[in-house]
Amino acid sequence: MNLMKARFKYTLIVFSLFPLSLIKGKDLTIWISSYQDQVYYEEMGKLYAETSGKKISLSVKSYGFREMPDKLGVAFRSGQGIPDLVQLDETFFGVFLNDKSPFMDLTKKVNESGLAKDLHPRRLEVFTYKNKILGVPQSLSAMVLYYRKDLFKEFDIKPEDLKTWKDFADVGRELQSDHGQRFMALDGTLFDVLLRQKGTDLFNKKGNFLPDEEKALQILEEFAEMSASQVAVMPDRGSIFDPVFFSGDLETGEVLCVPGADWYGLDLFQQFAPAMAGLWGMMPLPTWRNEKGELGPRTATFAGQGLMICEKSKNKKEAWGFIEFVMKNKEANAERFLQGNSFPAYKPSWKDDRLLAKHEYFDQSIGKLLVKLADEIPPVVVDPRRPQAIFLMQENYFGSVMFGALSAKEALKQYKEAMNNSPGNR
Repeated sequence: MNLMKARFKYTLIVFSLFPLSLIKGKDLTIWISSYQDQVYYEEMGKLYAETSGKKISLSVKSYGFREMPDKLGVAFRSGQGIPDLVQLDETFFGVFLNDKSPFMDLTKKVNESGLAKDLHPRRLEVFTYKNKILGVPQSLSAMVLYYRKDLFKEFDIKPEDLKTWKDFADVGRELQSDHGQRFMALDGTLFDVLLRQKGTDLFNKKGNFLPDEEKALQILEEFAEMSASQVAVMPDRGSIFDPVFFSGDLETGEVLCVPGADWYGLDLFQQFAPAMAGLWGMMPLPTWRNEKGELGPRTATFAGQGLMICEKSKNKKEAWGFIEFVMKNKEANAERFLQGNSFPAYKPSWKDDRLLAKHEYFDQSIGKLLVKLADEIPPVVVDPRRPQAIFLMQENYFGSVMFGALSAKEALKQYKEAMNNSPGNR
């Protein structure tokens, strides 16, 4: 009996020397909006625990791109099952800005950690609202033009001759006239990219919708003309993200180009068109000249994930530790790129040879092109109504203009009316 008491006393002493949290460990939960990232985060959770020496386990739950904000909204409204960490696409960030943010203010941590200077400023701005940093951007998400290298050579088209969208339209009309060949496939996801290339955006900092309506009209009219002449066309099912588009229009050579962010090539091309390795290359987007004749930015950004900590998380310290690890760790940045997701927004990682090497699928360096274009990325104006504005144009108006169902002027009129009558404006 005395021996048992002695053992029990010893056990109490041992436990008193170590915090209970270290013995039990911490269970972190993260919800992600990319199925592609499931394995990545599971690996990063293990690597973080190994390299930090902390007894932390990471539970990963993946949802679809559009499913994520709905699931997250339900959790926030009910107060049930709220994760510690969220990986959210910037396209949906505005959904959670109408009321008090459900995400932790990370401004102080981002500044003190050095991430404020090491992250691409245009990407950090995307997850900043009212001077509060609410998310940390993982992805650069810079846009490029993917093109068929073999068919460009066959038709004697040189990428360097496609500096402007006017150049592009001229070459495309000649291609259609001489060979009956359509030049590019696109959908409504390109609209706000084109706005920013032209020096404006969906909103200005005062919250005004379509602050430069004339430029918006010019964009729609120019692309309506390209559609009418079969230079630029919408896919049969309306989306350049549809797997059928890859096995159809792209694999059969129906079009020679398609615009997309870095992750579009790293993920979707390799996933849905693996047999076309070596046939596709990347070049800067055509752009416009301003009033002085100067070229505008040859890129802009579309979508891309950031990491947030939920305000109601009970593990904020551990959650931030994981974010800082994922953002700064050399292997973490390289693995996400190599696993086919996206080029990082963390600038020190751009020196990694693995990110700058020739990519096997494209037979060129993705990283070098993106680094070259990075300084040209125009800003995004964050607004709670931005997700609605993006999807309204994509789903209701861009295709209508391209197919000739609505004039550009009428489409913009209806677009503005729909936004002005939305709940966010009442």
